[in-house]
Amino acid sequence: MGKVLIINIIRFIVLIASQVFLLKNIGYYNLSIPYLYILFILLLPFGIPNILLFLLAFFTGITIDIFYDTLGLNAAACTVLAFVRIVFINLTVQRDGFDNEPDPSLGIMGFRWFVFYAVILTFFHHLILFSFESFKFSEMGYTLVRVLSSTLFTVLLMLITEFAFFSKKVRK
Repeated sequence: MGKVLIINIIRFIVLIASQVFLLKNIGYYNLSIPYLYILFILLLPFGIPNILLFLLAFFTGITIDIFYDTLGLNAAACTVLAFVRIVFINLTVQRDGFDNEPDPSLGIMGFRWFVFYAVILTFFHHLILFSFESFKFSEMGYTLVRVLSSTLFTVLLMLITEFAFFSKKVRK
């Protein structure tokens, strides 16, 4: 339990720092903006209590909001991300498999499942974030293009990050 806590604290610090100091200024004409910090929420263990997941997601989002001056947009998007994560995991992962599969990483769950998981959750995060950011029906097409391109960019960075720290573990 202590090892998992230490790993997640380090993961939180590294992902938030890389988002704030490195990825904040990276983007493609404001169309494709990477939000790698959501990988922290995606990689939290399966067995985490829902209330703790929501609190960690909100705290992660509000931390990014402090650095981005976005007044709670990331906190709202991360809270929705936590909800979608719960629904997705309940639909795709067998209940009795939580003991054998501690976290939803690429090395444990496999490439296909992880990519599907990352794309769906990242899409919902970006949809909420960019919809609340623009908050205009007249910019719906532009917002959808931003959501799709940012989702692809973010998932690509997630895969690169996961492959950098990839360790193949056998599912039981």
